[in-house]
Amino acid sequence: MTLRLPSLLLAGLLLAAAPAATAQQRRPPAVKATQAKNAVAAIRESDLKRDLFALGGDKYRGREGGTLDELRASAWLAEQMRAIGAEPAGDNGTYFQFFELRRTRLTPASTLTIGSHALRPGHDAVVVAPTNAHFTAKLVFVGTGTPAELAKAKIKGKAVAVQLSGAPTDGISYRRYLFGKLREQAAELVKAGAVAVVFVSDKPAQAVYDHWSHIFERGRYGLPADESVKIVGDQVPVAWLPMSAAEWIGQGGQQFSTDLKAESFTYPSVNIVARIPGTDGQLKKENVLFSTHQDHDGVRAAVAGDSIYNGADDNATGCVALLALMRAFKQQPAKRTALFVYHGAEERGLLGSRYFSYQPTVPKTSIVAVLNAEMMGRNAPDSAALLGSTPPHLNSSDLVQTALAANQAGPQFKLDTEWDKATHPEGWYFRSDHLPYARLGIPAIMYTSLLHADYHTPLDEPARIDYAKLLRMTQWMYLTGWAVANRPAPPAREPGFRLER
Repeated sequence: MTLRLPSLLLAGLLLAAAPAATAQQRRPPAVKATQAKNAVAAIRESDLKRDLFALGGDKYRGREGGTLDELRASAWLAEQMRAIGAEPAGDNGTYFQFFELRRTRLTPASTLTIGSHALRPGHDAVVVAPTNAHFTAKLVFVGTGTPAELAKAKIKGKAVAVQLSGAPTDGISYRRYLFGKLREQAAELVKAGAVAVVFVSDKPAQAVYDHWSHIFERGRYGLPADESVKIVGDQVPVAWLPMSAAEWIGQGGQQFSTDLKAESFTYPSVNIVARIPGTDGQLKKENVLFSTHQDHDGVRAAVAGDSIYNGADDNATGCVALLALMRAFKQQPAKRTALFVYHGAEERGLLGSRYFSYQPTVPKTSIVAVLNAEMMGRNAPDSAALLGSTPPHLNSSDLVQTALAANQAGPQFKLDTEWDKATHPEGWYFRSDHLPYARLGIPAIMYTSLLHADYHTPLDEPARIDYAKLLRMTQWMYLTGWAVANRPAPPAREPGFRLER
């Protein structure tokens, strides 16, 4: 089914140069803080803190992409833009660019039975991907799934139950290791002839199950044209059970019976777009794009009695930073236009940035650089990272050198370069809104203070933000953006740029 915006809410929302030399030939001049000192003073810690408590508190219930909570938070952000004096730059003279999400999930009536145990998907068990499946098969338990256990069980044509086990050896977080194991071991078992796969948590896996299994309840999301989110037909069902199932899963002679049905529907999300026009007659036609995302995870399974995943660092910090940048550029406009884009549904797979990068509200060729704000208020006060600064993620040495000069002129963070490497197990470069622009060849970098223990939990709350650090991160972005917006030529693009995946 298609969910429509209530008409009153929708009405309210609608109102509301010459090529540069390569970096190897010439480095951009150092950024001088005095060039923009008046505008830097417009970036205030008190504003950041006030705005973050307003946006990242419980009022907007975690701003889950594609929900009324995301839309209400987006309307609040647009009102702040209007109050600052930033011009609407969305569709039809508004601050908004609406787009549709497609969601595919299991129907609430779907069932899963093992022996005498009736399991409700999303409650007593997790079904990793929505699928249509209606059959009964013999269940065999194969321990941890060693080759010897598989050979003995003769799994072809059977449902296979396997104990999760093992630990990462390459520095990756256990959560990411476990999700990879669910995917990879299931594929191996299906290739060997299994008609269904059932994973059973051990003690370490149970901790991940308790905190992260909720992400499978929503199903899969994408833009309507994405093949991956259409109803997936007769894909082999893969289930994940809690540790308590270990008491009975190995009993002989059990049948696996499933009646799963997938459904697909669309509903709206939104990008929020504003600009501060440039002052130069020609350069104002070019845009320096400041990027972030307004959504987070919404209301989910409670952890220690708290069910609101506020996303204060991820990514209310980026949201309030862009408001502060607007105030600075409004006070002292640059030669180029400063374009501010809040991307909806980032947590659903960078959907807002994918949509805007292919259907921008300004000419695509006018976007000379993208400066993306993603989680900027936690971890050590003197450390940060600039993603897009290390090959193969480096697509503009020119832009990176400008950002590094701005860091030296401003906050002087010690920069962590490990998270930007292609070998880093978290793949952090590929998980934020600069990525769709980089894939188009537009110079793009990401400002971040990296992950922390409260990432995607209800503990990511406004009271835990380091506001002094957030101020310095915002100033760093501003000094970079100011330099890019005022230089004679746009940042040069890296010849032969190509991402590793």
